[in-house]
Amino acid sequence: MAPEPYDAVVRAVRAVVGGVERPVTLGLRAGRIATLDAVLPPGREPDLELADDEVLLPGLVDTHVHVNEPGRTEWEGFDSATRAAAAGGVTTVVDMPLNSIPPTTTPDGLRTKRAAAAGRVHVDVAFWGGAVPGNLTDLAPLHEAGVMGFKCFLLPSGVEEFAHLDDAGLREAMTELARLDALLIAHAEDETEVDAAPWHSRAYADFVGTRPPRAEVVAIERLVAAAEATGARVHVVHLSAADALPTIRAARRRGARLTVETCPHYLTLVADDVADGHTEFKCCPPIRDARNRDRLWEALGDGTLDLVVSDHSPCTPELKRFDTGDFGDAWGGIASVQLGLPAVWTEARRRGFGLADVVRWMGEAPADLVGLARKGRLAVGHDADLCVLAPDEMFTVDPAALHHRNPVTAYAGRTLTGTVRQTWLRGVRVDGVAPAGRLLSRGEA
Repeated sequence: MAPEPYDAVVRAVRAVVGGVERPVTLGLRAGRIATLDAVLPPGREPDLELADDEVLLPGLVDTHVHVNEPGRTEWEGFDSATRAAAAGGVTTVVDMPLNSIPPTTTPDGLRTKRAAAAGRVHVDVAFWGGAVPGNLTDLAPLHEAGVMGFKCFLLPSGVEEFAHLDDAGLREAMTELARLDALLIAHAEDETEVDAAPWHSRAYADFVGTRPPRAEVVAIERLVAAAEATGARVHVVHLSAADALPTIRAARRRGARLTVETCPHYLTLVADDVADGHTEFKCCPPIRDARNRDRLWEALGDGTLDLVVSDHSPCTPELKRFDTGDFGDAWGGIASVQLGLPAVWTEARRRGFGLADVVRWMGEAPADLVGLARKGRLAVGHDADLCVLAPDEMFTVDPAALHHRNPVTAYAGRTLTGTVRQTWLRGVRVDGVAPAGRLLSRGEA
């Protein structure tokens, strides 16, 4: 009996498969990878054959994206954010529960968010829920409705509709999430360690001084103590301060269920390069010095840091206060979902890492974090989500050429290495015109 024909065949001399680079001939069927080593019948040519300067990667998974729709759609939206993701080789994003109005802290909020996204996404999209004061009874229904886990803040979030948890509220939420075996993800900066005095300055060094490494260290200590007391799974988002690495390592040695991410801007940018008034670089926690960056790379190399995701957090140009250059007034956030892969690859290759490392940090580990079992790898049975990368091709970042809604990015004018030439979602090339992404729930791929 003749084998069932493939819907499409993709051939690459170089592909990242199982942690190594090797040739593949992918046979795709019903949106999934049917085989890594397809044998074509006579006269059948591949539907896509990669050029000699291209490498086939799995579509990346970005578990830290602020889409902001509905409510602050002038900042970003599902159409623009997911087009940007696809242009950067990202085929799955997980939307953060805040900055939209309403936030995703109730089942009704989740339904509103899903309704806003339906039919408007160019890649697959899943959702985080939120853990805030007063929504303890909403956690189980949100979990049942399919959120990937629950985001909380340990200091004010910057938006009034998403309040932060104090220690009592944190332990209360984590006790419930441990019962559900649900994941808590936390913005870990300690309010008492952050300089709360009013200040205004165009100097980046003044801003960094208000959010010292100690703020991250203390917050992670609080988080770990709560995790150890409750048995909950916990994940630290956007680690900036390398001073927290010993705390993380010690907690893991004691058996804490702890994972940690960092972001492309902490791995590629340094404080000394941020000129006064350039508020496009403002994010919280902040970009720190070169030695701190080196230590983060060392932690990626030894496995202390698990994954790299964008923390794509855009806003309108007016909110960046380019008119005054005042870091105190400017909104904090880096818009980078389209640029994460080339930014990380540019620095990773300089430090002796390979594309298999980047795929592990930006595809495999994020998928594993949220339980998307058919994402982030080129493997039989996985979704045929593909990224065609020209790893040696250089380009200069032009904000106007990016797909996110507002042309603001900290990478403007930087030369990066690695161009995404094609992105495929479940066996079909993403064209950026016809949205074909799906809305995912926990346990789905």
